[in-house]
Formats: sequence, C-alpha cells, structure tokens
Amino acid sequence: MSKLSGKRVLVTGADGFIGSHLVERLVAEGCKVKAFCYYNSFNSWGWLDSLDKEKLKNIEVFMGDVRDPNGVRTAIEGSQIVFHLAALIAIPFSYHSPDSYVDTNVKGTLNVLQACREFGVERLIVTSTSEVYGTAMYVPIDEKHPRQGQSPYSATKIGADHLAESFFRSFALPVTIVRPFNTFGPRQSARAVIPTIITQLIAGLPKISLGDTRPTRDLVYVADTVTGFVRIAEADKVSGEEINIATQKETSIGDLAMMIGKIMGKPVEVLQDDVRMRPTESEVFRLLGSNEKIKRLTGWQQAYSLEDGLKETIQWFSKPENMKLYKPGIYNV
Repeated sequence: MSKLSGKRVLVTGADGFIGSHLVERLVAEGCKVKAFCYYNSFNSWGWLDSLDKEKLKNIEVFMGDVRDPNGVRTAIEGSQIVFHLAALIAIPFSYHSPDSYVDTNVKGTLNVLQACREFGVERLIVTSTSEVYGTAMYVPIDEKHPRQGQSPYSATKIGADHLAESFFRSFALPVTIVRPFNTFGPRQSARAVIPTIITQLIAGLPKISLGDTRPTRDLVYVADTVTGFVRIAEADKVSGEEINIATQKETSIGDLAMMIGKIMGKPVEVLQDDVRMRPTESEVFRLLGSNEKIKRLTGWQQAYSLEDGLKETIQWFSKPENMKLYKPGIYNV
C-alpha cells in the first residue's frame, strides 16, 4: 500500500498538464484528492474534464485563484499534503506580461506557503523548473548549480524557490522544492516544442516552423515526472531540499524533430521562424540535469525512454478528438 493512501491531498494547478496527470496518479494511490482549478465562468476544469467520470467521482474540485490568499486558505484548510503546481509558465508570454508572472508565481506561492504554515500541513511540495538554472555552466546540472534569471518567467520561479526556502529556514515549514526538467506527454499545451512538432506533422504542413534548433533539453516523460512527485512526497528527510527530476540525457531540438518525424513516418523539413526565437541572452542553450539526488533520496528510476515517451505522446495527439483542441498553423505564445 502506498504511504500516501488515505491522505488528504490538495493539488494546485490540477487543471493543467502535469497537474491533471498527478491528480490521476494520486487517486490511484488511494489519496483523498482536492483539485484546485483556476476559476472561470465556463465551469471548465481544464484537463480534468477529459478524465473518466468514475475517476472524477473521487476528486473534489475547488475553483479558485492562487493570487487570492482567502481562496487559497479555504482550499488548503484540512489538507495534510499540498502539491503546488499552479503557475504561469510560457516564456514568450512573460516577455510582455511580466507583472502577471510576479502575481501568480511569486505572490501565489507566498499565499500557499502562508496557508500551509497556518494550517500545519505535513508536507508541501513546491514545483520549480529547470529554467531557473539558465544555460548550463557545467553538466550534469545538480541542485547546487547557480540560478540565472534569463527570462521574466525563470526570474519569478527563482523568487518563488527562495521564498519556499525561507519558510523552511524561518518557520520550519516542511517544504520540498521539486525541479522537473522538460516534461512532455499527452495534454501538453501547444506552447511547448514537442506538441508543436507533432501537431504540425499531423496537419501535413509542408515545413515545421520552429525557433532555434540548437539548444538541448533533458526530456522527461510525464509519467516519470509524476512518479518523481509521488516518491518525494513519500520520502523521509526531504524537507528543505531541492530535488531535480531529470533523465541525465540531452537532445537537441533539431534532433528531436527528426526523431519525431521518424517515429511518425513523415519527412521533416524545418523552417526557422524568427517570431519563435528568444532574445539571444534569454535563450537557454543547454539543459542536462543530474538525477543523482532524487535516486539517492527516493529510489526514483526513469521508466520511459525518450522514444517510448514520444510514441505514447504521438499516439495521444493522433486521436482526432485530441488533435481538434490544437491549432497547428498558429504560433502559441
């Protein structure tokens, strides 16, 4: 039986890509799950709407906004474990709307920290990002690597991480910072490179529009990322720690496009789209994460190779009911 079985668990950002997969997994682990979703007048639960109705019966949905401390307090009260995933994450959008990133990523995280402290939660997992490291100064990137704010997005995540660290040091809040590298899989938004490539190939566009194809990324299939979250939540002696979830392998965007084309049996010709290029000093050219710490502290192991994860992802996108949710000919900021 899972150590999390029977625990009252809250997931912020439950309506998003990783959040929805985590909610599914926590239900399977026997948790009593409350899913914090972003309030909207359409009563949309994001990706949770795509889950089986039997699974949804085991999920309590809370509509709110992490920027509002009152709603966050209401949601967290009574929870034993909190997974904080709610964030604004699109890097290009952060260039022209940085205020919204401060409000959501920094102030939103502060609201979660305050509420968790007030209600004495047993464990808080704060989600970070490999983008806080910026372009690798050395590889593999371990948790001691310097932080580099190369975009407003990454700067706000650095700020949120330091706030979480301060609450551990100042108030003994049992918080762990989890730092996934580039997670991919079913339900990922079109702002990410893998859905961008797959959807353009499915749509039969003559050329695949991408930004810079030289940067490398450490690509983690979403099921492995979710397992990382669960293993960390189950582990002892991880409070106050920062922990990467990484494969310790890197792939360039150009090679990734060719690999996806080969799996799909489609020729790939890349068109470099200047609109998709990051400013030179903002581009993160190399990400290759160390997974030594997560393996040592939790026993986590990668279960999906890059190729296996891509096959699962392509299969999901290839279903017409899923593909219709995307607009391959439009650049998704």
